[in-house]
Amino acid sequence: MIEEKLTVVNPLGLHARAAAQLVRLASAFESRMTIARSATEFADAKSILSILAMAAGKGTELTLMVEGPDERAAADAVRDLFAEGFGEI
Repeated sequence: MIEEKLTVVNPLGLHARAAAQLVRLASAFESRMTIARSATEFADAKSILSILAMAAGKGTELTLMVEGPDERAAADAVRDLFAEGFGEI
């Protein structure tokens, strides 16, 4: 299992378009991906409603947890998407 800290850097946070990008990317991998905002608030990275319910604005720190056969590639892809600001910066 891989755990990585991510920071939302795009100006609008994880709004609908950014969340949809994340879900499309996560769904391309076999690994299970979970994003945590806190110790009690988790979201399935393959569920847009789950992601949107987190209401993660700019500057929010999240923890990505990936487990599965392609976990390294999946974690790298999601980290890159966050670092690029979902193409908004």
